[in-house]
Amino acid sequence: MQGVFSKMPELPEVETVRRTLSRLVHGKTVASVDVRLARIVRRPAEPEAFARALEGLTIQSVGRRGKYLLFEFGELTLVSHLRMEGRYGLYAAGDALEPHTHVVFRFDDGTELRYRDVRQFGTMDIYRADELAEAPPLAALGPEPLDPAFTPQAFRKILAGRSGKIKPLLLGQECVAGLGNIYVDEALFRARIHPERAADSLTRRELARLHEAIVATLAEAGGAGGSSIQSYVKGEGGAGGF
Repeated sequence: MQGVFSKMPELPEVETVRRTLSRLVHGKTVASVDVRLARIVRRPAEPEAFARALEGLTIQSVGRRGKYLLFEFGELTLVSHLRMEGRYGLYAAGDALEPHTHVVFRFDDGTELRYRDVRQFGTMDIYRADELAEAPPLAALGPEPLDPAFTPQAFRKILAGRSGKIKPLLLGQECVAGLGNIYVDEALFRARIHPERAADSLTRRELARLHEAIVATLAEAGGAGGSSIQSYVKGEGGAGGF
């Protein structure tokens, strides 16, 4: 087995998962799909239709948007969210099936990508590539915080007129994509801003500090392979170093 990833992943952890999966499954062709727990699959709603849609298709790339993994098959994209304890692992076809394995992607080279999820909160949706930007899981997401377009000016504009507390706003994914408890807390601490401050009370200087802290924290965490707080491990087993 290769590749185990889990526990409340945020942007750095999902990006680490993406990099590893890209190396492990890029170019593999799906021979069949076994959906063992129907609730994981949301679109198409019928597990059989989900399986048929992917059979015979080749993984052309593995992308990421916020906390979502994007398995790109050309005209179709599988959008996967790990939620709290979702894990992907690449196995040989003969390897014993571990408990809580809910979806198995069998490849024509004799390997299998298996999705395990103890808490069963993960989701999978298939969309056409031309409808992906407007797909409900992705349409409401804010900008990618490590994208050059996420400037201090853009950040101020996003928060302009928002009176809610700054931490819940950052957790909501509409202002900035990919942030969760770990990195919102770390960024706010670095910027010396209390998490219960109202967003519209922050000065231009404080917003600049917060923007800088968000970008720096995520960049450092990504470079370290994420944070191992409970069950998350990076790559093929090592702990995240942030």
